[in-house]
Amino acid sequence: MNYNDALQLMHENTKNEALRKHMYSVEAAMRAYAKKFAEDEEKWAIVGLLHDFDYEMYPNAPDHPMKGSEILKEKGYSEEIRRAILGHATYSGVPRDTKMAQTLFACDELCGFITACAVIRPNKIADLEVSSVKKKLKDKGFAKNVSREDINVGIAELGIPLEEHIQFVIDAMRGSSERLGL
Repeated sequence: MNYNDALQLMHENTKNEALRKHMYSVEAAMRAYAKKFAEDEEKWAIVGLLHDFDYEMYPNAPDHPMKGSEILKEKGYSEEIRRAILGHATYSGVPRDTKMAQTLFACDELCGFITACAVIRPNKIADLEVSSVKKKLKDKGFAKNVSREDINVGIAELGIPLEEHIQFVIDAMRGSSERLGL
């Protein structure tokens, strides 16, 4: 499967524009990290793009992402891709034992949080700074559905300092700001 096939699959199963933009943001972060780690950029982008493709069909745990993984298996996606996607749901019990899986988990919630920080700013993501994101992380009332625990666990698993990870993801998302509406 290639990127265009993955994009088509995501669009067929995801009508909500905000959810699509979330997957685009995670795709951007995954692609940037693949480049940094000298990994397969298309494969990592596909993982970011498809990690929530089944969410509208199966919004409740444990159906998401388990049923989505079965769809991906039927379509010929590799075990590596499917395990990385399964690992982004802590309740799946699938260990994040690859750099790709760890990166997806570390980027998923943070991308959502950065989006929440950016949309309330006049210049959106263009001038968003790490210090602003860190300040908002401390405000439990802001973007309260974003798991701070998952963000912290993801950063620890990835082994990159908090500030560096936040800046890296902001920069990756800035590179796709038009597509993300930011």
